Amino acid sequence: MKASNVTVRRRLFAALIIGTILFLALVVRLAYVQIWMGPKLTQEAEENWRRDIKVTAKRGEVLDRNGVQLAYNISTPTVMAIPVQIKDPSMTAARLAEALGTDQETIYKQIIVRQSQVYIKPGGRKITQEKAQEIRNLQLPGIVVAEDNKRYYPFGGLAAHILGFTGGYNQGLTGVELRYDKLLQGINGSIQHMVDAAGKPMPGSSELYRQPQDGLNLQLTIDSNIQAILERELDQTMVKYQPKHVIAIAMDPNNGEILAMGSRPGFEPGNYGAYPVENYNRNLPIWMTYEPGSTFKIITLASALEEKKIKLTDPFYDKGSIEVAGARLRCWKRQGHGSETFLQVVENSCNPGFVVMGDRLGKEKLFSYISNFGFGKKTGIDLGGEENGIMFKPSRVGPVELATTSFGQGVSVTPIQQVTAISAAINGGKLYQPHVARAWYKPENGELVQKVEPNLVRQVISEETSKQVRETLESVVANGTGRNAFIDGYRVGGKTGTAQKVINGRYSSDEHIVSFIGFAPADDPKVVIYAAVDDPQGIQFGGVIAAPLVKNMLADTLRYMKVPPRQDQINRKYVYGDTPVVVVPDLVGRTITDIYEDLNMNFQLAQSGAGKTVINQVPKAGSRVEQGSTIRIYLSDTGTQGEQAPTIVQPAVREPSFWDRVRDIFNRS
Repeated sequence: MKASNVTVRRRLFAALIIGTILFLALVVRLAYVQIWMGPKLTQEAEENWRRDIKVTAKRGEVLDRNGVQLAYNISTPTVMAIPVQIKDPSMTAARLAEALGTDQETIYKQIIVRQSQVYIKPGGRKITQEKAQEIRNLQLPGIVVAEDNKRYYPFGGLAAHILGFTGGYNQGLTGVELRYDKLLQGINGSIQHMVDAAGKPMPGSSELYRQPQDGLNLQLTIDSNIQAILERELDQTMVKYQPKHVIAIAMDPNNGEILAMGSRPGFEPGNYGAYPVENYNRNLPIWMTYEPGSTFKIITLASALEEKKIKLTDPFYDKGSIEVAGARLRCWKRQGHGSETFLQVVENSCNPGFVVMGDRLGKEKLFSYISNFGFGKKTGIDLGGEENGIMFKPSRVGPVELATTSFGQGVSVTPIQQVTAISAAINGGKLYQPHVARAWYKPENGELVQKVEPNLVRQVISEETSKQVRETLESVVANGTGRNAFIDGYRVGGKTGTAQKVINGRYSSDEHIVSFIGFAPADDPKVVIYAAVDDPQGIQFGGVIAAPLVKNMLADTLRYMKVPPRQDQINRKYVYGDTPVVVVPDLVGRTITDIYEDLNMNFQLAQSGAGKTVINQVPKAGSRVEQGSTIRIYLSDTGTQGEQAPTIVQPAVREPSFWDRVRDIFNRS
């Protein structure tokens, strides 16, 4: 049947409408793709074409408080491969393996993978500049030598547990390297280039360099000189007493800044893999927990004074033990100290006296102060791995637990808690959060980015109570168990500690942790130093081992800090066995024949030079030294001859009689 003209026209019109609709849809789609989707598709295409070679940002330096570099980067080339650009994988692997001194098959497997780029390992990361130039000279297609950075610690193991170390990709793994990794790491840059589907460089394209943003420089509160003093004494203690561990912390009590901190056994951050894991994985000053012993008595003392439960002049009688709820708690001196004041209770570290202080306070008050001093929870120091310590739950505190806690037994603390709490006890009663970060600086111009301000946590005791605590602890060093920390010319306060270790749930009879905490000057503390020695061989008393250790650290630290010596300290009480301190006489201008009468039995003499007249002496006149010390005199006459080797001359005095010795013992006791 033949279609009519009307039908044909209708069909043509319908086809025109459909075609127009399809055309408009195509135009809309094309416009959508080109106008709306264009930028995104272009970006995706460029991402497919673009290949990035990472340019590692320079990791920020770590400096001590005086600007001394403790950790910084050195440039180290790294070998990379762009597999699609390698024309002959077998030849490339062979020549690269020969240059790097590694296995050819291992390299071959790496350079044939379907990846944009790969690091060649082993042997290709952080190579020498000489080796890098050798590989560049090979001119192997697809092999690139990129600049990388290697962390360098110029002082070896100094402050190792504070600094920590970085991994193979310059990422922080421990210490401040981990704690502040994001700020130190910076933002990596790149070298961008365009390739086609086959991975070959696109004609006419150019490389685009994106500048890396280097990490910030971190200045620590640590003083590298004080750190060196501290670590020197740690090393000597390890040799002398062969303990399992030895720990020390030096802090500025007035703001919570850690001046030095370390422990032994130690390690070197640049070669940490050569040491046992426990050496670098445990920062003992903030991780190790143990019963503190008598250093904890400072907290009981401060609490009892603040609550006015005792006066230092109040009398107390120590018979050697005290009975609490059927348990007999003994003093370290079995026969007791007899009649004494509470000041002497502290000087003598008398357990029964502290039991009485704890009883007068009661468990609510005592444990409230213990908590306010920061025990039982982390201090918040900006280092990883800190422990909480262990305190009795109030519901489990009976009369015996209250009594033992008052003299530092039955509770568990960390060294950093001890230093932080005692700093609060002697700085005017202010508890500061300890910290090791001091400031952040831009690496390009040294501009200050941020300064870390002291964080005052709370006021624990009053300034007046704190003053009493300082004076009492100074008396402990002058007259009590801390005598071995006495430094002539400096006012030193402190407290000893000797605590039995708990092994398998029982107190050990032959393993102890001995400790001492000292500060100076006692009337205006500039530094607090705590040291603990774990299971030293031989005599295990804090006053015998730890007190001299802290004395040496304090003496050198005070001199380094240029704290002037003074004469207004408490005179030291000497006991039998102590070496008295004597004043050096003025020998300059006198002849060698008439000076012996001033030396008596107090000094030996060493002479240098030729002649009869003393023109100089060391130590200087007026210095205070231990009896029996040597004075070196320099002799000369008109026409001075060259200096001769010193010879020791014994004082020309009579041999002391039996009664002289008896009288000397009586006077010193």
